[in-house]
Amino acid sequence: MKRVIPVLVLSVAGLIPVWRYEPSIGTSTTTTTEAVSTPTPTPTATSSSGASSGSSSTPSASSKKVVQGTAINTSKGTVQVQVTFEGDKISSVSMLQQPDHPQTTAAVPVLIEETLKAQSSKIDTVSGATITSDAYVQSLQAAIDAKGA
Repeated sequence: MKRVIPVLVLSVAGLIPVWRYEPSIGTSTTTTTEAVSTPTPTPTATSSSGASSGSSSTPSASSKKVVQGTAINTSKGTVQVQVTFEGDKISSVSMLQQPDHPQTTAAVPVLIEETLKAQSSKIDTVSGATITSDAYVQSLQAAIDAKGA
């Protein structure tokens, strides 16, 4: 009888965290308008002779294009990106939809930074946010494909 009371108390104490655990359900999403962009350098003339080549490499205002990727549904929530292109270069990426999840919130800036460095969808996934990272890459690739069409 002396052992029964401590066993019951410790069993209940061990089960309380299990009862209180609330798994993340991928039904809620948040919409963000947070964007990270790279500064575009101002072109300068390097030739003093005044001769110019037949083609210009400076992006004009008309070459700026904003494209939305497809919305990818995951077990954590929906992921959708918006990509701004200046010419053929990715100048900024923003999340239109993302899961309301701590790992996703931490992963998004890393994914955007890697995208701007790589200038493509060939980026590494973020540890701890693999599902969101994979969906981000799919939506990003869809936006890149849509830009070319």
